[in-house]
Amino acid sequence: MAAAHHPTTKQYIQIALALAVLTGIEIALFYIEEGVDAVTTSVTAPALLILAAIKFVMVVGWFMHVRFEKPLVSRFFAVGFVIAIALYAIVLSDMGRAILGG
Repeated sequence: MAAAHHPTTKQYIQIALALAVLTGIEIALFYIEEGVDAVTTSVTAPALLILAAIKFVMVVGWFMHVRFEKPLVSRFFAVGFVIAIALYAIVLSDMGRAILGG
């Protein structure tokens, strides 16, 4: 009965293809950043973080089956995700100050 809620093989393939496309976009953003101006560079980092967050949600939700678990399990991962994002924001802002000499 629980298996009816899980994705089909076709859906798994579609999710894997979506993850591959997102990874391709991330790689393209990384290489595009090398020879461009500061405005584009300031957009690249947030775009990469957003893409990583989308991929995290897709992998945890579908491949790890958290989407189909009890709400408590989903909340557990959501709280961990928010804490991780906060930690990344703190570290990145501190690194930015260190690089700028502040």
